[in-house]
Amino acid sequence: MSPAPVIIAIDGRSGAGKTTLAIELAARLREHHKVSLFHLEDIYPGWNGLAAGIERYATTVLAPLHRGLPAEWVSWDWAAHYDGDPRTTQPAEIVLVEGVGAAAAAARPFLSAVIWTEAPEQDRRSRALARDGDSYEPYWDQWAAQEQDWLAEDDVPAHADVRVLNRADGTAPADVMQALQYLPALSPVLLPELAARRGLEVRAERLDGTPDAARLFAALFGRSANAVWLDSSLDPRDAAADGSTAADRSRFSILADDGGPFGQSVRHSSGETQVSVGDAVVRAEGPFFRWLDGVWGHRALRGPADYPCEFTLGWLGYLGYELKRETGGSDVTAESPDACLLFAGRAVVLDHVKGTVWLLALDTADAGDWLETARTAAVEAGNGQPAAAGGSGAVEPSAAQARPDFGARDSEASYKAKITQAQHEITEGNTYEVCLTTALAAELPAAALAPFQAYAALRRRNPAPFASYLHFGNLTVASTSPERFLRIAADGGMRAEPIKGTRHRDQDPARDALLRQELESSPKDRAENIMIVDLLRNDLSHFAVPGSVSVSRLCAIESYATVHQMVSTIDARLRPGMPRAEAVAACFPAGSMTGAPKVSTMAILDRLEGAPRGVYSGAIGYFSLNGATDLAVAIRTLVLTELAGGGTGLSLGVGGAITADSSPQEEYEEIRTKAFGVLSALGAEFPTG
Repeated sequence: MSPAPVIIAIDGRSGAGKTTLAIELAARLREHHKVSLFHLEDIYPGWNGLAAGIERYATTVLAPLHRGLPAEWVSWDWAAHYDGDPRTTQPAEIVLVEGVGAAAAAARPFLSAVIWTEAPEQDRRSRALARDGDSYEPYWDQWAAQEQDWLAEDDVPAHADVRVLNRADGTAPADVMQALQYLPALSPVLLPELAARRGLEVRAERLDGTPDAARLFAALFGRSANAVWLDSSLDPRDAAADGSTAADRSRFSILADDGGPFGQSVRHSSGETQVSVGDAVVRAEGPFFRWLDGVWGHRALRGPADYPCEFTLGWLGYLGYELKRETGGSDVTAESPDACLLFAGRAVVLDHVKGTVWLLALDTADAGDWLETARTAAVEAGNGQPAAAGGSGAVEPSAAQARPDFGARDSEASYKAKITQAQHEITEGNTYEVCLTTALAAELPAAALAPFQAYAALRRRNPAPFASYLHFGNLTVASTSPERFLRIAADGGMRAEPIKGTRHRDQDPARDALLRQELESSPKDRAENIMIVDLLRNDLSHFAVPGSVSVSRLCAIESYATVHQMVSTIDARLRPGMPRAEAVAACFPAGSMTGAPKVSTMAILDRLEGAPRGVYSGAIGYFSLNGATDLAVAIRTLVLTELAGGGTGLSLGVGGAITADSSPQEEYEEIRTKAFGVLSALGAEFPTG
């Protein structure tokens, strides 16, 4: 008896390209494995034998192979329309079974993975008849009816681990091979393939000069379905003049999409992670942070010796607030995905301090061509040449085209009432601080506001060290966040920089200075900030070297275009060998957006707010292949969604920390202040009532 093999079923309707895909996959897998290939068409008992063929296949082929035994079965003679010769399929390290019904309900208990192939009906018919000639044509309708009846009773696509649109252009095998490597059940057997992927090196080029970042993003990634711009739009010189550490946070901008041979996009919702690899989509059940730990930080892919940024390609995007279900919070469902990321196998990094551009690409066959394209785009963006508009709405930056009319989820009276309820929870000893939030929402007709134009207006009005523009299909996130959630450097250094305490800016310099001084000396704001500092010290300590947690800056004031903020800095060092994704999870969501203690306060917030937060209050940033991450808190963040009936939905979350001595009126004015930077950029006003 041989060891039990890994059995992968390749299923789909007739003509979807299952046979070709199976043969190509077998050829690729045979580079490192012994592979057996079984075709169901050899066992179907005639043109009306789909159901009987599935039964034969499950009992006489899969059952013994699953036990590591040879499968002895009787073939079908299609010319004689009767049973043919007996045959034997030997077990192997990997067994591929392909054909209609390969992943039927009777077969699934024996399978390690299910691939479902799809193709347009007209393509399927022409492919099937071209392959099998005139012998199939008289039976096409009969066989198709059997497929329809079978799928009506057995929804195989719903059980598929990987779904692939087979365009018959040769791309499907490579897409599926990458997708299979994300399935935990296959990881042990696909170690050689995983090692080859992780063994890739990065090619890097440095260019002098500072191109217009918006033009460069539009030129390279404006037509991409998924693209990210982590945009340090605050000039480091302005940040340094303020005397804060914001200059360090404002040094690099990262521009990327999910193009190229290794490009992927990731969406996680309610315990299921879907990874899109070209035309293949792989589905993995389980917690997001566990999935992230399985793909991130397992090798140190470094840039050249003089490359100054921690990002050396990897995943970029956002983690939504509802991922709190994995870190002690309750399970709340949001309309937006709980996480959206893309894997960038190529990217542009702008160093605003040195005035240089770095072009990064995994060393694949097309890397040279992409580097040439990126080099040309960077030069043209530096020369001021306009970039073309694209699918993500990237255009020549200009003022927003429409003025949204926002409505509030909570009226002034209801928000103040919730503040009073939060203070009651504090009096009862259930919490010390409650970061109460609400949301503003608006709808605009189609084409009234291009997402990129909205972001361009935001970054001009309110530059920030952690500004960002994320485009994921029908969802766009435009953020001007000033707050770092968590940084883990490649060498294990950890840093959190919570913000608690806000005052608006005033055009009169004397009045503005008084507002800054008032914030700096406010006992209430200092108490808010210190409570969150203590919470984050505890969060970081779970994975930190004992004794390494320190507060290097407490209640410092930083000034931005529309607000003054009170900021603290907590540093620590990650214990060697600790899972980095779990270290992120231990701090998530940001304590500055929950209150303290975190778990009990999140439950209070669920009751008071009565709605999911979605992207807002989560985190935005990157997970680099060298194990580094830098994440911002998703505040001052506008979320734009394409509506099913046309048009665009806009959502803006706002909130503030409630303590025992909070004034409901002052707290309500604070959320108006925090919303001002985004609303004013759009020409909108805070709703009244």
